[in-house]
Amino acid sequence: MSPPAPHLVDEILEEIFLRLPTPQALARTACASPSFRRIVTQRSFLRRFRKLHPPPLLGFVTAGEGGFAPDQEPHPSAPIARALADAADFTYSFVPDLSADGGSFTAWSPCDIRDGRVLLESPPRFLRTYASTFSTTLLAVCDPLSRRYVLLPHIPVDLYQQGNREKRLYHFQHRLAPTGEDDEDETSFRVICWVHFKDKMVVIVFSSASGQWSVAATPSWSSLGLVNLSWRGPKNRFKNSCGCFYWTDRWKGDMIVMDTRTMEFSTANILDSDHMQVMNLPEQSKCTSAVVVPTEGAFERFTVVYSPNGSFHLYHTTQQSNDGSCQLKVVVPLPRGSRYYTVCATDGFVFLQGIPDQAQSGDLIIRISRDLHQLLDLFSLEVKTSQLKKVCGPAPVSKCLHSYFGFPPSMSKPSL
Repeated sequence: MSPPAPHLVDEILEEIFLRLPTPQALARTACASPSFRRIVTQRSFLRRFRKLHPPPLLGFVTAGEGGFAPDQEPHPSAPIARALADAADFTYSFVPDLSADGGSFTAWSPCDIRDGRVLLESPPRFLRTYASTFSTTLLAVCDPLSRRYVLLPHIPVDLYQQGNREKRLYHFQHRLAPTGEDDEDETSFRVICWVHFKDKMVVIVFSSASGQWSVAATPSWSSLGLVNLSWRGPKNRFKNSCGCFYWTDRWKGDMIVMDTRTMEFSTANILDSDHMQVMNLPEQSKCTSAVVVPTEGAFERFTVVYSPNGSFHLYHTTQQSNDGSCQLKVVVPLPRGSRYYTVCATDGFVFLQGIPDQAQSGDLIIRISRDLHQLLDLFSLEVKTSQLKKVCGPAPVSKCLHSYFGFPPSMSKPSL
């Protein structure tokens, strides 16, 4: 009997490798032989594998010292996280530093991360207005693993001012846009900027394919049914893996949803009163923080609740978007010995920060930015399973904290 054709052998091996239980197992397979590595590093195979096995959480990218807080034991991704920390450059030394020697720009700082790419910003040192800061802020997209980067061009003023230079810019944000599932070119990326004016929002998109910025949408607040917004407009609370971005009004329950695939906007309302009634908290208990995760046809809210006996619990409630009904799904007890706060939610996880009791003091707020960065722990809760895991700690305190999901370095291809 003649041996099977080489392409049939590859197809059989590919189907076997797709059934490996974890990315860690696939990484070990890739190291077993050159032929195995050739199969598992093909883009078509990686695309199929990622649909079946979402990339593991490896840690957090921060603006603090070191730039990356990897998973620590006993977290199952700790070995891969250590390998990533050793192989990647989260100081971004490979990106031209325009702040060196007293330059007119500040050092690069991460403002978003997606698919292993980091969006960096370098605002000017001396400009004081939002409009001047926005129009001159430098942006770059980089891959700390392959040490490749792309410097983005400045955003033309007329593009976001729409020809009217008298309009006051109240707020702006930069984010990496989700890539489409059917996007064959994995080296391409998009950056989205939202510019908030008093009467509307202007959405500007940079495409690496064209190398240019363009206006994608200009919805007015009135067209979305929103009135009397706070002066800086809605605030971006979280991002979601389903290809949408979300904002909430600072003082109301209004939520704005933007679908990055169609650039269409919609609104929803989060009912705080119903949420509190479902929780049925005793009067002496109090909420320390909360985060909302939109899902298919509902809003999942995660609220940290503190009780007088010193215990903390995470309440998971769901609100149906069609009728507004609110139900309690599960209450997750949090480990004793720390004070907890929600940090953010993304890619099916809710992240919490724990401050150990020994760090509590009357001058905590004053000291936290100076000498308590060694005392903080970071936790993840998987939304589907309600499984709580300690990711790392002590971890640095930073206003900029972004979860890093990815594959082992041996499987990573240059992303830019």
